[in-house]
Amino acid sequence: MICLEIKKGQICGQRISQRLEELAEISETKNGVTRLSFTKEFQRGQDLVKKWMSDAGMKVRVDNLNNIIGRYEGAKPNAPALMIGSHLDTVINGGKYDGMLGVIAGIEIVQVLYENDTRLDHPIEVIGFSDEEGVRFHSTFLGSKAIAGTFSPQTLELTDETGITLASSLEELGLEPYQYKSAARHANDVLGYIELHIEQGPVLEKEGLPCGVVTGIAGASRFSFKVTGFAGHAGTVPLDLRRDALSGAAEIILAIEKLAKENAPIVATVGKLQVNPGASNVIPGEVTGTLDIRDTDAVRKSRVIDEILHVANTICQKRNLSFQVEKIMETDPTLCDANIIAAIESSILSNGMRTISLISGAGHDAMAMAELTKVGMIFVRCKEGISHNPAEFAAVKDIEMGAKVLLDTVIQLTVKNSNMEKEKVN
Repeated sequence: MICLEIKKGQICGQRISQRLEELAEISETKNGVTRLSFTKEFQRGQDLVKKWMSDAGMKVRVDNLNNIIGRYEGAKPNAPALMIGSHLDTVINGGKYDGMLGVIAGIEIVQVLYENDTRLDHPIEVIGFSDEEGVRFHSTFLGSKAIAGTFSPQTLELTDETGITLASSLEELGLEPYQYKSAARHANDVLGYIELHIEQGPVLEKEGLPCGVVTGIAGASRFSFKVTGFAGHAGTVPLDLRRDALSGAAEIILAIEKLAKENAPIVATVGKLQVNPGASNVIPGEVTGTLDIRDTDAVRKSRVIDEILHVANTICQKRNLSFQVEKIMETDPTLCDANIIAAIESSILSNGMRTISLISGAGHDAMAMAELTKVGMIFVRCKEGISHNPAEFAAVKDIEMGAKVLLDTVIQLTVKNSNMEKEKVN
């Protein structure tokens, strides 16, 4: 473990928590936090974050996709920057920690360095991404894709519920959206990207741990499916002569659950069903539904999908039903960098905790940033795993511990890279 002596200011969980509370007050709704991208509420929140960044000794700028970037120069300003970040937008009636915690914790560690008059060899950049959730324009990771250089110009023509395009919403802020390429960063200028985030799941709480290291973000495969039988009178058709689409779908769903459990940590969810004709006295003739499957192992996920489709077809043949399926979405898994994982684990151990490896089933800006640079993630325990909900909560002591681990990880990575560069010269 590489140590850097911090003599004055220390990580303050209460300061992080207080700032999260202040940010949460800026919302379109009183029930939870609603702060959609490029709205007046978002801009007010961004202005507050700008002030905190500036107070922590950072030079602050906003790019043409409305990402806010605070840069704390290193002792070697031309060295590649280590990026820390997350998003500042929310879902509708969401919580006050999702995304925001990563940005405010990043500001906190820079503030500690600033208060101690300490500069690492590498610059530190804290980024508040403009749109991760995709609620307003129905396309996720807009800010991080712009920085990673993977932003699509067609996205600028997307419209919100009122018909306003993404491009016009950015122009209203005085930005130049068609100059989006200016937001892209070069891989040689970036050392890596670290994102601290609430877990949004129950594992850390179950294990009694304040934080853990993420090894990867699951890729997702999403399908729509249709089971077709024959509708008939509920009182006159004997059970052994029925072609009940809902009974077939139910058997398929249980088979999906069984296969997923046998291939953990893969997860599979049938989240939506529509039964037709949908009458209490009619045998269901058709069922349509959705299947969502997520895993960090693409090969395992593909194999399980094949097994699910085989079982579904077998069930339908046995029941004299037909089965149709269509893939509607595919995202690749993102694996975290081994060196960043090792640094996070070392930092966790040095803070007196045992390590635990976690997989993220939810998407994060780290997925987009992985197209630019190596990435790592730290998860912080949240109460009952609740997220995207006003009840979302992380305790101050857990927030403080997560930020301590983040600071120690940043120090490790920057010092280690500087030592490696010195060895190359020698």
